[in-house]
Amino acid sequence: MDAQLIEEQLGHTLQRTEYNDLGECYHGKVRDNYRQNSHRILVTTDRISAFDHVLPQTIPFKGQLLNQTAAHFFEATEDLVPNHVLSVPDPNVTIARECTPIPIEFVVRGYLAGHAWREYDRGVRTLCGQPLPDGLRESERLPTPILTPTTKAEKGHDQDVTRDEAISTTNIDASTYDQLAEWALALYRRGHEMAAAQGLLLVDTKYEFGRTAEGDLLLIDEVHTPDSSRYYYQDGYEERLAQGAPQRQLSKEFVREWLMEHGFQGRAEDEMPALPEAFRVKVTQRYVELFEKVTGRTFEPDTHPNPAERIRTALSDHSIQDVS
Repeated sequence: MDAQLIEEQLGHTLQRTEYNDLGECYHGKVRDNYRQNSHRILVTTDRISAFDHVLPQTIPFKGQLLNQTAAHFFEATEDLVPNHVLSVPDPNVTIARECTPIPIEFVVRGYLAGHAWREYDRGVRTLCGQPLPDGLRESERLPTPILTPTTKAEKGHDQDVTRDEAISTTNIDASTYDQLAEWALALYRRGHEMAAAQGLLLVDTKYEFGRTAEGDLLLIDEVHTPDSSRYYYQDGYEERLAQGAPQRQLSKEFVREWLMEHGFQGRAEDEMPALPEAFRVKVTQRYVELFEKVTGRTFEPDTHPNPAERIRTALSDHSIQDVS
């Protein structure tokens, strides 16, 4: 994507919405959520988070890319797992069934990378109750994909938990947990197959689920997006692994790496650095690359100078009743 087009959008990003007439609002790390009875309007902003902190600068077009990637994979996996999507009336907006979130993130790992590698490198051999063999290298494929759930913290860091800890500290029973675990692993397998068809490896990802007022369990939030997933390029993977070289990846891990290089890991004593404009442009380009690579579609950005106004118009023209 042309850097100049991204630069021109730096002053026209979607930082936050305040649609007071759309119902009860909750501002998440990335999405602004508006509740209307049995529906929820999810507005994916251009905010970006890392280490469980929202960074002060926005990323042009990120909300559009994230929302459209999620929509693509919700549609591609709805035969496996029911999801909450009702319609996508705007590049940044999804209208969904209202759910009470299950306070667990179901993280599935097929390769030893990121947080799992950092734990392994310091000697940990059991992660969330899942044993890991000795002798693994960074980025190496695991013998079988593993589920490493974490708590869904509203503030601060999510915490790794075992199956028993997840059940004992949340409002779900063992059978529900096992159903969601089964779904998460099935979703990962589908995601890995889809990634392979595009010349990628789905390294790890996370899934979130919710329950409707009627008791239905649904996949919610996002699926196989750059905010929730890490991808490697297949081409050169084995050679880089053998050499101990960093893998070519498509994810926002490089944002975390940049922050760590600048002294920020989300600790109380860390000072959050500002993201330079050139880096923000680079982040957008990486998100576009991932969108186009994993979906096989060309990204067509909406360059409206006031995205909040554009969304307001789209929602005014879109009746909630039409998607009931």
